[in-house]
Amino acid sequence: MLKVLELNFEKGWRGGERQVVYCMQGFRNVGISSHLVCRKSSPLEFAALKAGFTVNSYNSIFGVVFFLITKGKNFNCIHAQTSHILTYCVFTKLFHRAKVIYTRRVNFKQKGFFTKLKYSFTDKIIAISEAIQETLISFSGRNDIEVITDIVVKNEPVEKLISKILSNLPINKRRIIGTTSALTGEKDPFTMIEAIKKLSETRDDFVFLHFGSGDLQESIRKKIIEYKLDKIYFLMGFEENMEAVFPVFEVFVISSIQEGLGSSVLDAFMNHIPVVSTNAGGLKNLLAEDRGILVEVTDSSSIAAGINRLLNNDPRREIYIQNGFNYANHYHSMVYITDKYINLLKGILKNSY
Repeated sequence: MLKVLELNFEKGWRGGERQVVYCMQGFRNVGISSHLVCRKSSPLEFAALKAGFTVNSYNSIFGVVFFLITKGKNFNCIHAQTSHILTYCVFTKLFHRAKVIYTRRVNFKQKGFFTKLKYSFTDKIIAISEAIQETLISFSGRNDIEVITDIVVKNEPVEKLISKILSNLPINKRRIIGTTSALTGEKDPFTMIEAIKKLSETRDDFVFLHFGSGDLQESIRKKIIEYKLDKIYFLMGFEENMEAVFPVFEVFVISSIQEGLGSSVLDAFMNHIPVVSTNAGGLKNLLAEDRGILVEVTDSSSIAAGINRLLNNDPRREIYIQNGFNYANHYHSMVYITDKYINLLKGILKNSY
């Protein structure tokens, strides 16, 4: 049986960690054995164990290195899910001799001789969007970088969780607009606040729920108070089971200035929620072909106008919803994405597949 080792050593639970579990589930569905190496007591460890997978977890990276040296040879392919963990997969390649593939999920510009060197020893590099693919080709000079995007799975709403989240908010039958976006520079939360401020000057029948955390949290909180939006704009913090909360949104918004793909948009698509988004990175492709309202980065006025259109039942609202759902349901399904990984594995494991 073909055996794949997945590696991710992140502490938290974000889109990339969720994709690790989805990828393993996809492999299991077609008879491919997949194991996980991750950080001990991390949300990823708990999620993978709950899903019934074999997990090897460690408190430090030295445990990962030891596993790769002593056990890595038992796998046909080693799949690094972050740049950090790829370093150790390449470093130990002399011992495990397995094929190393790497999926890149962020679209930051890369630099450094060492990074380029480890890419040269990686058997296959995967980008989750065309935007990331372009960045990788430009940096590495490799023309064999393939796009295999993220999986999205429709999750049923968790009514108890939704009730708990909304119970202390002054909703009062007002319409709910939302985002799931870290409070960090590349997500540009300040433009989001400007957009909501402008929208509030047009209408007063909504609240905005911002799920996410980050180093800009206090600055954002102060700006909300300065603009007197504290009865409209609510910082909800990080929610681990966010995909189950999406049904509360009437409109979903993204204001990023840099984005690898924008997997939260796929969750909105699967929940039949219309989207207003900037055209940063992979978002431009996700919302192409009438799948939502696309605006320029930092353009708060256009974001506000887009939200207003959707709340006013713009005639294209239902077109955006249906096109978004059809696209996500096909091109980001577990079956479709797993098939792409299988074809990739066949290509690099010609003698053992």
